[in-house]
Amino acid sequence: MRVQVISNASNVHQAQLIGKTAIVIDVMRTASTIIAAIEAGARCVLPVETIMEAKAIAKSSDLLGGERFCKRISGFDLGNSPNEYRNSIVCDKRIILTTTDGTRAIIRSMRAAELFIASLTNADACIDAAMQTERDLVLICAGSQDQFTLEDGFCAGALIAKLQKDYSNSPLSMNDFGYAMLSLYEHTKHQQTTTLRNGFSGKHLQAIGLEADINDCIQINRTTVVPYLHNGAIVSYPVNT
Repeated sequence: MRVQVISNASNVHQAQLIGKTAIVIDVMRTASTIIAAIEAGARCVLPVETIMEAKAIAKSSDLLGGERFCKRISGFDLGNSPNEYRNSIVCDKRIILTTTDGTRAIIRSMRAAELFIASLTNADACIDAAMQTERDLVLICAGSQDQFTLEDGFCAGALIAKLQKDYSNSPLSMNDFGYAMLSLYEHTKHQQTTTLRNGFSGKHLQAIGLEADINDCIQINRTTVVPYLHNGAIVSYPVNT
């Protein structure tokens, strides 16, 4: 099996995805928020790239969620904090979501044969689901404003470590960035909280008073919920047909 890790959304090219299983990673915060929404009973999450598109397709029964530069979009029902997406609010709702980086990474990855959403909160479960597809993997770090972010790379390393531990019967080859992210994870996993709080995203969230979001986003393997792209919308895997 081949695993390719991509450093940020702007480096995703369609040819890299054909016939592959993609895993989009955005620890702080889009992936963590989507996981929280699906876990809380949302019917689906529809990722879109622009605020205008989100407003245009939203029905009266939908919820609008998202942010621009970490702030809730004016007029939207929800922002991009996982703890906003509670059962009492999102149960059986379709959520139209647009974020600065995460939803763009998802949309850029839609040419993949299969697409999953990963954060630290569901890392092991996401690998278990992705391995059921029996395809090579492309791990896409969403990053921030076209730059690599530490927490997404750390998560990519955690996913690769899970592959090495539980799927050692499948010979694994990686690109150089994948090896680097595995090394990052192995060398910092025992100082996970300190490491991730000191990254660019962690420092920024602390600075704007969203420290609780950091704690919600870095709880490793808190859930077995795995969001999956099905007919253009993100639902829980496996899909009930």
